[in-house]
Amino acid sequence: MLTRKQLDLLEFIHKRVQRDGVPPSFDEMKDALDLRSKSGIHRLITALEERGFIRRLAHRARALEIVKLPESMGGGPSYGFIPRVIEGDRPDVAQPANARPVVSAHAIEVPLMGRIAAGVPIEAIAHVRDSVAVPGSMISGRGEHYALEVKGDSMIEAGINDGDVVIIRETSVADNGDIVVALIEDQEATLKRFFRRGNAIALEAANPAYETRLFPEDQIKVQGRLVGLIRTY
Repeated sequence: MLTRKQLDLLEFIHKRVQRDGVPPSFDEMKDALDLRSKSGIHRLITALEERGFIRRLAHRARALEIVKLPESMGGGPSYGFIPRVIEGDRPDVAQPANARPVVSAHAIEVPLMGRIAAGVPIEAIAHVRDSVAVPGSMISGRGEHYALEVKGDSMIEAGINDGDVVIIRETSVADNGDIVVALIEDQEATLKRFFRRGNAIALEAANPAYETRLFPEDQIKVQGRLVGLIRTY
């Protein structure tokens, strides 16, 4: 049985993975649970890991994988997730509380457009390099999708590592906190969290080693929003 705080944290992680495709940072977890320090989050994560609800991915900063959910969240002893795939942007479909998840083997080919910088921006993506098969459940059905290989470590606290493949849904708009592909001055592309600050756009890394970069609004074009992530071990 989970304590109230353990259940609250598990629910918060689960909702953020479904919404963003990646787990929240420790700071976001601390704020969501109204805790004074991250040490409390560490203790809750350890407790959830010991009880088999989550798994910390080895050598991956802040990377968590949900293994199962309690019955109160629609899961049960045999509730499982597709391993090594963090999914997001899934359509909301009402399910009975005791429904077992249906894992579809259907895969959809999306174009692999090249590399995207999770660090210092690199040359803008322009040409299809290959294609990659992704689970059909990862594609929302709203707009076109494409894949990019991540280069760099500036998004590691969002669970995005060098060499990961991110799935992007094409869109030109974003909400504060979204992880987006941003085109800077029509020349450089980067993967960052998006924040609007008055007439400026802030592109925020998920790694304290990188500073948040602020640009005039007319210098930034959103090229897409993160909806999923595929990792190969």
